[in-house]
Amino acid sequence: MADDYLVRIGKLIRDARQHRGWTQTQLADALATSQSAVNRIERGNQNISLEMIARIGEALDSEIVSLGYAGPMHLRVVGGRRLSGAIDVKTSKNACVALLCGSLLNKGRTVLRRVARIEEVFRLLEVLNSIGVRTRWINDGVDLEIVPPAELDMEAIDAEAARR
Repeated sequence: MADDYLVRIGKLIRDARQHRGWTQTQLADALATSQSAVNRIERGNQNISLEMIARIGEALDSEIVSLGYAGPMHLRVVGGRRLSGAIDVKTSKNACVALLCGSLLNKGRTVLRRVARIEEVFRLLEVLNSIGVRTRWINDGVDLEIVPPAELDMEAIDAEAARR
């Protein structure tokens, strides 16, 4: 039971790897280690250093372990009340795509800071623009402003961009 934490860490790593769509071999290549070592780590049968956990997290673009108090991990929103405020997140390529979609829930202006300029972001912006969402790069092209229309025009969606 003393090594139960290794099993839990291994499961977190396996879930992050599968979420990314990688095989154990692909993760092993990114870490310059063997597939069998990745397998042992994921099963909790391998001692693992904090350095290796950090390397795995970086390779998978996933925070496996966080240090210190980061505030609430889960939020439940109950409707009927006006929401406002800001959320501080680490710069993440994958999170940006989700935040772009989440910006549609806001009836007003949303500003995403330090947006990654990656192909997935550009494709999603094409789709959002086609349904009436106004987007523009601000602050020397570092941040992105998103303003959804009163009503989304789903009939006008750029199907080709959505497929890509």
